[in-house]
Amino acid sequence: MKVHLIKLNTVENYIVNHAAGRASFNEWLTKIKAANWEKPGDIIRSFGSADLLGNGCERVIFNIGGNNYRMIAKYVFGVRNVHLYVKWIGTHAEYNLICARNEQYEIDEN
Repeated sequence: MKVHLIKLNTVENYIVNHAAGRASFNEWLTKIKAANWEKPGDIIRSFGSADLLGNGCERVIFNIGGNNYRMIAKYVFGVRNVHLYVKWIGTHAEYNLICARNEQYEIDEN
């Protein structure tokens, strides 16, 4: 199934404000546009450094730009495509801070 990226504008806005990561995020976007996933394991086949979170939470952490950036997304396998909701984007250092503080990393709940 093709991937329908929800909140593409969130990724694009992040790229504008973090120009050093532009090439890495554009590479990630190119892979997403070409992705064809049938099950969560296919995400790992597309992005070998991605991590699927456990306990049925349907979340994935993407390591972008040689692990300089992290993106947390929720995936939902539908009938015709996979919806990928961007929940949080930041640097690896920012990711470590929210993990250490056990903070929520939600851009929104949709």
